[in-house]
Amino acid sequence: MESHAEGFTLVELMIVVVIITLLATIAIPKFATLVRKANEGASKGSLGSIRGALSIYYSDMEGVYPSDLTSLTIEAKYMQAIPLSKTPSYHWDSSSVVNGAVSTDAGGWLYDNIQADAADGSVWVNCTHTDTKGSVWTSY
Repeated sequence: MESHAEGFTLVELMIVVVIITLLATIAIPKFATLVRKANEGASKGSLGSIRGALSIYYSDMEGVYPSDLTSLTIEAKYMQAIPLSKTPSYHWDSSSVVNGAVSTDAGGWLYDNIQADAADGSVWVNCTHTDTKGSVWTSY
């Protein structure tokens, strides 16, 4: 009786390793892009939430915007907390707020609290870089 060893040959194992490596080199960059797009979507959604809370505050205060965004979180009347701004690859996730009309490109949020300014009460992402579609963050 002959004994046959069962298993894979070295060539078969090497082919499997090459195939897995090729799949990984294709899948990993796609996954990173999807994660970045998800973070961008989260920032845009958070921006919409802040703007909605500002509109309600403006209505409640009969035409006056708050002096800073933290006013929206007092007693959680308008928001529980200022949400994170996520600008992948450029800045850390941050809920910090810079008051004024000029971006410092530091991440977080930019809030125009200058009453004499035409954009008083406006809020943007405090980043001068572009998203995956090529739009500058401060253009939203």
